Amino acid sequence: MIGSSVDVQTEIVIDRPVADVADYAANPANAPSWYVNIRSVEWRTDPPLRQGSKVAFVAHFFGRRLAYTYAMIEYEPGRELVMRTADGPFPMERTYTWEALGPSSTRMRLRNRGARGGSRVS
Repeated sequence: MIGSSVDVQTEIVIDRPVADVADYAANPANAPSWYVNIRSVEWRTDPPLRQGSKVAFVAHFFGRRLAYTYAMIEYEPGRELVMRTADGPFPMERTYTWEALGPSSTRMRLRNRGARGGSRVS
């Protein structure tokens, strides 16, 4: 479907402090252990993660292999990470947010937005 778009949001409450959850989820090396579609990760810039970092991912989705590189657009440790495709089959933007619900409870939200057919995510 040329020109179709996607906007999927999920959230989970995790019984860990916000710093633990955010540090783990924002570390690209951990993605294959918790993000079911991601098979491998490779840094394109030197770690650590910061605004401007680039990371390549290989994922399998609906039986297809997808290779793409994300650029980190915004990063506020413990609060928000926004990444956008710099190279890949279609433009995508992924936003992670972390919210402390108490000293040992965190709400993590993940939003994936994109458009097939070459339209940029705005």
